Amino acid sequence: MSRERQKGYTARPLVVGNNYNNGLNGNNNYNNNARLFGITQVHTRNVFMKTYKNLWQGLCSYENLEKAFEKARKGKTFKPYVVQFEKDLDKNLNQLRIELLFHAYSPRSLKTFIIHDPKTRKISKSDFRDRVIHHALCNIIEPIFESHFIYDSYANRIGKGTLKALERFDYFKRKVFNKRTQEGYVLKADIKHYFDEVDRTVLLEIIKDKIGDPKVLWLIKKILLNYKSKNNKGMPLGNLTSQFFANVYLNELDHFVKHGLKVKYYLRYVDDFVILHRNRGVLSEYKIAINVFLREKLSLELHPEKSKLISIKEGITFLGFRVFYYHKLLKKANIIKMAGKIERFKLLYDDGCIDYDTIYVSMQGWMGYAKYGNTFNLRRKIIQKIESYFPKEISTVEMNRYLRNAS
Repeated sequence: MSRERQKGYTARPLVVGNNYNNGLNGNNNYNNNARLFGITQVHTRNVFMKTYKNLWQGLCSYENLEKAFEKARKGKTFKPYVVQFEKDLDKNLNQLRIELLFHAYSPRSLKTFIIHDPKTRKISKSDFRDRVIHHALCNIIEPIFESHFIYDSYANRIGKGTLKALERFDYFKRKVFNKRTQEGYVLKADIKHYFDEVDRTVLLEIIKDKIGDPKVLWLIKKILLNYKSKNNKGMPLGNLTSQFFANVYLNELDHFVKHGLKVKYYLRYVDDFVILHRNRGVLSEYKIAINVFLREKLSLELHPEKSKLISIKEGITFLGFRVFYYHKLLKKANIIKMAGKIERFKLLYDDGCIDYDTIYVSMQGWMGYAKYGNTFNLRRKIIQKIESYFPKEISTVEMNRYLRNAS
C-alpha cells in the first residue's frame, strides 16, 4: 500500500494534457499540450497509519537516559559542564527520570549567540541536562520515523551525510545529462528562512500521525515551546531535536515530490534539495507545484533568489562544492574558512588551550571531505602549512598506526 493511501492522499492527475507520461510523450519529448501540475490533495490523516503508544516508560527508563548521556557527551568529555554532570551521574539521571515521570520536567532557557560561518546565523544552545533529554526522546521516536523517510534524504541520518549526498548527485547527473546534446538541468532549491518558519502546530500534527502516546507528545511540546516566538513558528538552530524535526517536517515534501509528482532524480539535505531532469520545462513545472504545496501544506515557500534552474554543464554549487560534470571544486568560502581555522588552531595551541590530537582529528575530517573534490594541490599545501606550524608533533592516531605497522 502506498504512503499516499496510508496518509489519506487523494490521487489527482498531475498534469492535464494529451498523452502525458511524467511530463514526456512516448518519444521522451516534453508534451507542449500539458498544463500546470496539480497538487495532490490531502484530507484526513491517520486513515491507515499506524501510531505508536506506550512509549513513555521506555523513554523514562534509567537505561535510556544513561544511553542518552553517553551520546550527549560524545566529543565533549572534558567540557566543564559535562565533567560536573558526570560527577553525580546516578543522581542527575535519576533526578531527570523523576521529573519526567511526574511531569515536572521543564527545560532551562536557551543560550543564544551569533556565528558567521560564513552566513550569519543565530545559534540557540540548550543546557546539557536538556540535551540528555533530547537524546532520550530521539532514542525512542527516531527509529519510528526513520522507516518512513525516503532513501534520498541525507542530513542527520546514520549512514547518510554530505559525501553520500554528493555521490548520489553524481549518479543522478550521469543518468540525466545527455553528452551528445549537452542537455541536462537541475532545479536547485532552498526553502526561505526554514528553521524560523516551521509551523509548530503543523509539525505536531505530523508527529501525531506516528506518536499516539500523550506523555511523549507532552514532552515534545515542552521542547518546542522552549524556543520563544510570537507566531508559534520556528525551531532553534543547534538542538538535536531541531535537526530531527526538520527531517520529519520536510518528509511531507519528500513524499509529495517522489510519489505525488513521481520525480525520479530528487535528493534533499536539510532545506536544500535538487531535482535533475533532461527537460528544463519539466523542472519549471515541478518548481511551481512544489511552491504551491509548501505554501498550502507546510506554511513555507521557496527562496526566490536561491531556487533556480541551472544547466549541468555550467556547474552547480551544492554542499560546499562547485559541481561540474567531470570534476568538483571546493567553494572559495570553504578554502578561506579552513585557512582561518588553521590560524586559530595555531593561536590556541601556542596558548595551551588545545592539544595536537584535537587539531589532527579536525584536519583529518576536513581532508576526507575535501578529498571528494579535485583538491590534490590544495590538500598538499594545507598539509605543508600544518607541518610547518607543528613540526615536532605526532598525533596519537599516527603513533598507534606506526606501532601497528612496526609489530
